[in-house]
Amino acid sequence: MHEAAQDVVQEPGTHDRVRQMTHAGLIGGAAALAAFSAWTFRWIYLHYGASGGEPIETLPGDDLLPAADLVATRAVTIGATPDQVWPWIAQLGQGRGGFYSYDRLENLVGCEIESADRIHPEWQDVSVGDPFRLHPKLALVVAEVNPGHSLVVDGRARPGEPAPPYDFTWAFVVRRYPGLRTRLVVRERFRYTTPASRLIVEPLSAGSALMTRKMLHGIQERAEAARQGGAQPGGWLTS
Repeated sequence: MHEAAQDVVQEPGTHDRVRQMTHAGLIGGAAALAAFSAWTFRWIYLHYGASGGEPIETLPGDDLLPAADLVATRAVTIGATPDQVWPWIAQLGQGRGGFYSYDRLENLVGCEIESADRIHPEWQDVSVGDPFRLHPKLALVVAEVNPGHSLVVDGRARPGEPAPPYDFTWAFVVRRYPGLRTRLVVRERFRYTTPASRLIVEPLSAGSALMTRKMLHGIQERAEAARQGGAQPGGWLTS
């Protein structure tokens, strides 16, 4: 009788442990799934359109921030040749051709951007040291330019200027692709300069994914439309 009573007392405890272990397993599984989903979503928005080894290969400008804390590589294939795509890259910037993205959103913060729908010959000459404006009061600097191939702009603090919460470089790489097409690869590199940098850069990079996706397709649509119109590169450099 005494042993039987002990069995009766132990049985509810066993059920409780099973229930607790089940709950812990479910919570752990849900946490793991949420973490995996967040990681997957982050990977997608940091590498939109990039394929193969593009996210990890070395690109022009990488040496400016060799120890970047966050790198975003995004890409698109364009149905036009590199010499038909490059003019749209050359005229990027506020006060020039814009960014072919969401002008209205950018103008909500005073960017005063109007993305061009044609090639402007007066904006085709780009040189190292030129300002690359994001806003009338904010400019990066052209760090490298290989006409027809790559443009790199530098957002690191310059001597005598207040240090920003992060260093930043932005590269645009144009590559010949099979079938008279072009592969446009855009890379952002961030280096944290303060303990709070991550809290700024992570949401910034998520927003950048949205704007960059629109920009990539904006360039794609413009270059392909010009090619389908039968215009030659020199032919659509209108004033």
